[in-house]
Amino acid sequence: SKSKGVSIIMTNEDIVLSIGTLKEYTSGMIKRCQDAVTLSVDSMVNKNLEQAEKIMESDDDIDLLREYIRDRSIELMASKHPMTKDLKYICVLSDISTELERIGDYAVNICKETIAIGEDEYIKELIDIPKMSDMCSQMLEDLNNAFLEEDAELAYEIALRDKELDRLYLQIRDDSLKVMHRNPEDNINQGVRLLFVGRYLERIGDHITNICEKIIYAKKGTMVEIG
Repeated sequence: SKSKGVSIIMTNEDIVLSIGTLKEYTSGMIKRCQDAVTLSVDSMVNKNLEQAEKIMESDDDIDLLREYIRDRSIELMASKHPMTKDLKYICVLSDISTELERIGDYAVNICKETIAIGEDEYIKELIDIPKMSDMCSQMLEDLNNAFLEEDAELAYEIALRDKELDRLYLQIRDDSLKVMHRNPEDNINQGVRLLFVGRYLERIGDHITNICEKIIYAKKGTMVEIG
């Protein structure tokens, strides 16, 4: 038992087990974010407003995972006296959970735009938005593998894909502006919403890149900026 006023220091094995648990929760968070992004755009393409509502509600689960990882990370750092290497990795896990929470928020934002558009016909065919969603989903799936395997090379390759997301966003922006200029009175409101959705997906790519940089840092000990 723990005596009053006496700090119990975990063994290295105990700390490794605690980090392993945090790693499992973080991996689960990545999978939830992947589902949220994929289903949010699927809701938009198919005008499935009920599904969009459910995704918005499920964001609470992502937030709870973020809180758990953050709180346990602080607890480990403050009271368990991890070694420098473990301390660095715990900090990385906490940072990654913050990036993932933002990805979940962007999926919610996409759902909000979908609900705002409602049953209205789209002013332009949705081509590049589903492409961006597919790319984000694949990046998140590969990101989970890079994270679990601590694969710095894979993480770097994933981050490089963000340039294609940026290109697709610019295409969405240009196409939407053309449609809005053609008929501002009828098209500008929805056109702006489509622009927002493209921007949200582009920002998801940025957060994935940030996580890739943190995986590389955890593995190699050096911080790199990609893109």
